[in-house]
Amino acid sequence: MSLNFQTVPLVESGLGKISILSDICNKLNIKKPLIITDQGLFKLGFVEKIEKNLTIKNIFPSVYNKVQADPPESNIFEAVDLYKNHKADGVIGFGGGSSMDVAKAVSYFSINNINIEECYGVNNLKNNRCPLIQIPTTAGTGSEVTPIAIFTLANEQKMGIVDPLLYADCAILDAELTIGLPKNITAYSGIDAMVHAIEAYTTKIKKNPLSDALAKKALSLLGSNIKQAVNNPENKKARECMLLGSMLAGMAFANAPCAAVHALAYPIGAKFHVPHGLSNSLVLPEVLKFNSKSVANLYCEIASDCLPDLEGKKNNIDNFISGIEQLIIDLKIPRKLKDVGINQKDIKMLAEDALKQQRLLINNPRNVNIEDAIAIYQSAF
Repeated sequence: MSLNFQTVPLVESGLGKISILSDICNKLNIKKPLIITDQGLFKLGFVEKIEKNLTIKNIFPSVYNKVQADPPESNIFEAVDLYKNHKADGVIGFGGGSSMDVAKAVSYFSINNINIEECYGVNNLKNNRCPLIQIPTTAGTGSEVTPIAIFTLANEQKMGIVDPLLYADCAILDAELTIGLPKNITAYSGIDAMVHAIEAYTTKIKKNPLSDALAKKALSLLGSNIKQAVNNPENKKARECMLLGSMLAGMAFANAPCAAVHALAYPIGAKFHVPHGLSNSLVLPEVLKFNSKSVANLYCEIASDCLPDLEGKKNNIDNFISGIEQLIIDLKIPRKLKDVGINQKDIKMLAEDALKQQRLLINNPRNVNIEDAIAIYQSAF
């Protein structure tokens, strides 16, 4: 069996782990980091606390706090300008997937004068990047351990830069940073992480035993804790399990790529500004039904990991899909495209845009054509 598996070289995980950030900076010879985050986190005071703690240790950060959801390219180059003006020597991504994706790109473009259009796609980066530390504050994207950065173009298309150069030097997981997240964000991001693991386990081209093991463990952690994390947001144990599960799912799909759920979710987020995890959730059940004609056996293998209530019951495909649908209901997540402002007339446009995501669709266990995409959206409407 031929196997190539990559991930970040160092993960630090545990409650209070943010306290070692200065040690990691010193290990990477970072003295003037640029912290990349969003306005929401900045206003909560988390970033100011990090700045103070670093300054005490003679590390002098600057902050870019304008990252938008589904970040446009402009976020990258505004931050690159700040990096250069500050004479920074490293990047710290602090936030959800958007902030961490921007951090990846800034770590590259801050020291490489290359046209971004040449970088979209897979394995198109050259040279090197500056030191990069990733600190997630949501349990969903797994972006802290992936080499993928997704941006929204002016034409509302989502495009990805995928390259091993974008793996961080270190990921710091501190579940205390996720306590207090709104219930809906916890639910959306939790489903996002589950989708990563499900799609990694059933990916067509690069399925491998390491990603399989990581995906199953991720689903076990996520499936057993998502309701607790949503309904009891102060539960530190549940938050820790969600954050670890999200990271393991990230490691899995970084090496066994995502497929049709993400391909069909991207246009929903790009065109209608629906949060990414919610976009995934809206199409997940219908994609599972579509793919079940090819990989029902694989879905059954992970059914009781995703859904602990199925433990000891017959693992059939109907129980798995209905269980996922019930989980979405229990988490009070909108279930239909029409619930997020999408109209019937939008479906053909969504399908056409989804078909442009061939980077993802080539990994789907069943081929998806335009008629299939329209039918999936129609069923999700």
